[in-house]
Amino acid sequence: MRTSLYEIYAKYQGKVINFHGWELPVQFEGIIAEHLAVRNHVGLFDVSHMGEIYITGLDATNFLNYVLTNQISGLKPGMIRYTPLCNENGGTIDDLLVYCLADNNFLLVVNASNTDTDYQWLSNQTANFNVTLTNRSASIAQLALQGPAAASLISEFINPEVTKLKYYQFSETTNTILNTKILISRTGYTGEDGFELYLDSSYAVALWETLMKAGIPYGLVPIGLGARDTLRFEAGLPLHGNELSLEISPVMAGLHRFIAWDKENFIGKSALKAEFEHSSAYKLIGLELLDRGIPRSGYLVFKDGIEVGKVTSGSYCPFLEANLAMVLIKSQLCQPEVEVQLEIRGKLIPAKLCALPFYSRRKESPQK
Repeated sequence: MRTSLYEIYAKYQGKVINFHGWELPVQFEGIIAEHLAVRNHVGLFDVSHMGEIYITGLDATNFLNYVLTNQISGLKPGMIRYTPLCNENGGTIDDLLVYCLADNNFLLVVNASNTDTDYQWLSNQTANFNVTLTNRSASIAQLALQGPAAASLISEFINPEVTKLKYYQFSETTNTILNTKILISRTGYTGEDGFELYLDSSYAVALWETLMKAGIPYGLVPIGLGARDTLRFEAGLPLHGNELSLEISPVMAGLHRFIAWDKENFIGKSALKAEFEHSSAYKLIGLELLDRGIPRSGYLVFKDGIEVGKVTSGSYCPFLEANLAMVLIKSQLCQPEVEVQLEIRGKLIPAKLCALPFYSRRKESPQK
């Protein structure tokens, strides 16, 4: 599968790989250079492979309150909410963003590799609700501007009013240059200030090229999947399939603040509540290597010769200049400064547990 921007990857020297069936650029100039560009200036991402599912109907709010762990009632038009999507056992089917377009009219932005699974799962839960689900992923492009200069660039190109958006808000505007509607949100997946731009996929190339030209004074560069992953990792943000999965619940991943326990009922509530009240066997925490080596997903963690956990994500962090990991560790050991060892190629490397996130610039947090 290809996004509508595939044709211009070669122009920017993009190295294309297969990502869950999508042909996407893993890097352009290089992962480290791109990572630092976003931390210091601004980067442009093609994230058009992400899924967009629309939920409408008289029961849309009640339906989403039932299938999602977070609170959807009270979400007003222009607001966004982050939430896990769980099964009856509390396993994480996906984590996603809910955009409130109008009363009982929502957009769900889901992970690319889970779009079909999410759509089918949600469709299977509609029997008692007056709702309509529409998967518009194929017709919508999504570009992301991330970095300290993102607000200045988008203010010049789109509309200065856009910079008044608060974290986890969005608005729709018509761009006079392209003469098309663009939905612009302010969330981000890098730890930096950032905006997402959703529009009809037929305008994607024109938007990309216009932004790249307008962004020259700001140091704008294209960013691939490699730096997208190191940026989100450095910021301690979870990736479904690594920090979240059918085996890793939001409680284990430390995301219990995105579970609305006071809701009367939602799928997975009983299992998640029992796990939260009795403490899950494993919890997520950071790890810092104290010697040479790069942590990788699946590497095992030991304490006094006993296996006590495993790496969910690990990498060299270019901005922090450190080798770090997120690990699922036995709950009784889950606290900063605890000394452990990480097995790398048969050798035990000294390490210590540390708090998440590794890197943070924002004072705000996603709405609860």
